[in-house]
Amino acid sequence: MSRHAAITGIGSYLPETVLTNAELERMVDTSDEWITTRTGIKERRLAGDGEATSHLGARAGVRALKDAGLAADTIDLLVVGTSSADHVFPSAACLIQDQLGLTCSAHDVNAACTSFIYALQTGVTAIESGRAQRVLVIGADTLSRFTDFTDRGTCILFGDGAGAVVLEASDEPGVMGIVMGSDGSGKDMLTIPAGGSAMPVTPEALAAHEQFIKMVGTDVFKFALKIIPAVTTQALEASDMTIDDLDWLIPHQANQRIITAAADRLGMSEDQVISNVEYTGNTSSGSIPLALDDLYTSGRITRGDTLAFVGFGAGLTWGAAIVRWTKTTPNKEAL
Repeated sequence: MSRHAAITGIGSYLPETVLTNAELERMVDTSDEWITTRTGIKERRLAGDGEATSHLGARAGVRALKDAGLAADTIDLLVVGTSSADHVFPSAACLIQDQLGLTCSAHDVNAACTSFIYALQTGVTAIESGRAQRVLVIGADTLSRFTDFTDRGTCILFGDGAGAVVLEASDEPGVMGIVMGSDGSGKDMLTIPAGGSAMPVTPEALAAHEQFIKMVGTDVFKFALKIIPAVTTQALEASDMTIDDLDWLIPHQANQRIITAAADRLGMSEDQVISNVEYTGNTSSGSIPLALDDLYTSGRITRGDTLAFVGFGAGLTWGAAIVRWTKTTPNKEAL
């Protein structure tokens, strides 16, 4: 009998602090109309004082465990997708493990905004191989800490947040085809130059704002429009499915124009595409599980539905996963 990995618990967390477009108008040369027209974003959440990626991820993880009805000591592996860990080391996963009281091994996966897909693949592989029975997968980022709030091209985009799923071994298919890719030749499209071994943080680097996100927006936009339909189609083919078998598309929440255009190229109707970018902004690794939790808690998804998670990010990286929904209603204690 084949061994599969199915999603049995979901949780998410958004910080309390809200940064609206009206507030950004007082910080940089922009307007609510300009931001909304180009991105679809109206507001985003920012981590508060004393909050970091591990804190956001741990709160989402607690809710996912409650939704699955599992105790912390039953988890065999924790995988955290993030590109904004609290420190260079230790990993965000180790800090989250401690906060949740887990006893399993824990590690980070960094594929920028595609990190959740990469982390999901790691958890699925561990279960399918028989090396784990239950895996907690978290996508979490606090990119506001790496955002230059004097750069109107990037500061309007990013918000903080986290989402989590519990994977458990199952006799019926849950997570099916996963396709991932990367192309390092596109490394300069989206990057944080300073803070690593290539460019340590120096007074000169700080003065040049090299510790912040740098993005060639037009190139990233073109890349996203090309890769989302392509990798989604490839993941469907790997699952022996076509676009007609798909009930829901949950793309990385980077920009509403990207989401709308990519869905149109796939032939998906507007009501099949999940978008919460309007009030979350781009939460990077957290965006797909946050959007999934919105769909789940809204009661629109039903057992047997087929979903596509699809992401793209710096690296360049991309990935898509096809999921057959095996859950019923949310555990009210987790809400």
